[in-house]
Amino acid sequence: MPILLIDDDVELCELLLAFLQREGFAVETMHRFEPEAWDAIRERIELVVLDVGLPGLNGFEVLRLLRDDSRVPVLMLTARGDDIDRIVGLELGADDYLPKPCNPRELSARIRAILRRVDGGASQRGATLAISGVLLDPATRSVDRGDERLELTSTEFNVLERLMRDAGQIVTKDALMRDALGRRLRPFDRAIDMHISSIRRKLGDDLVRTVRGLGYQFVRR
Repeated sequence: MPILLIDDDVELCELLLAFLQREGFAVETMHRFEPEAWDAIRERIELVVLDVGLPGLNGFEVLRLLRDDSRVPVLMLTARGDDIDRIVGLELGADDYLPKPCNPRELSARIRAILRRVDGGASQRGATLAISGVLLDPATRSVDRGDERLELTSTEFNVLERLMRDAGQIVTKDALMRDALGRRLRPFDRAIDMHISSIRRKLGDDLVRTVRGLGYQFVRR
């Protein structure tokens, strides 16, 4: 499972590199974003771990560049307690975030959770869904509304698929967090809210309904 770690903290990179390699990952590292180096390895990279505080192009600028032409899952490393960094990262298309300094075991678990949902989704979930004018295909992890192909991140796809499989029913935030991100909902964690907001921008505001105090509902028509 080749992943790319982009962080300017050389000591931290060496620590995480050694740990992740022991966990079975093939890891490439960069201490700042290098477009030519990225172009050379992008086809084999399955996930990017991206620090916000990079020299040169910061993590948000790098994420924008990645999202211009790639759906590779991105897990962002943010300053501990900095909610703004987390929210901005999710709005720009990050799949998940982890505050620094982070526990290497938690980082490994988050990476595996994201990859499991990307790689295993098609075989585990099966049939194409066609509801309310939206076509979602787990085999190709594609979503179309009418003639338009929607560019969703891997986590946005997981959230939308979970909602569509229970279309017309309320899906709690706890269930979405567990099934789409592979972890439990924690107090003040707005990751699911931000992914829903991004899905609405791409899909339209009319199909995903907020049920206050309970969760979200994909509208059947």
